[in-house]
Amino acid sequence: MQQHLGAIALLVPDYDEAIAFYVGKAGFELIEDTRLSETKRWVQVAPKGSNETRLLLAKADGPDQLAAIGNQTGGRVFLFLNTDDFDRDHAAMTAAGITFLEAPRDEPYGKVAVFRDPFGNKWDLIEHK
Repeated sequence: MQQHLGAIALLVPDYDEAIAFYVGKAGFELIEDTRLSETKRWVQVAPKGSNETRLLLAKADGPDQLAAIGNQTGGRVFLFLNTDDFDRDHAAMTAAGITFLEAPRDEPYGKVAVFRDPFGNKWDLIEHK
């Protein structure tokens, strides 16, 4: 048997704002944007070159979901963006205006820095050793 994670739902306040960040600034690809109703869309993005796991940008619906935007993990790093060239991607993301919460650091497992999306979610940009 072979399995993999197909998508991870990420609560966002607005589809277009989320697409602008993930595609326009973070360099992800827009995989799908299908209108399901007047208020709901099926929007998937993924890092360039990624063949499996995607982010499902899910527009928050109701007060509980709105309150969870940017805090789906209680303030911990939520998502991990692996790269084959940390310095290249860190420079490109910084130039695009992405906010890093710390300077890059070397850890036993690789080079890493935490950044935040405009919705408050924390990410690791990481190049594994």
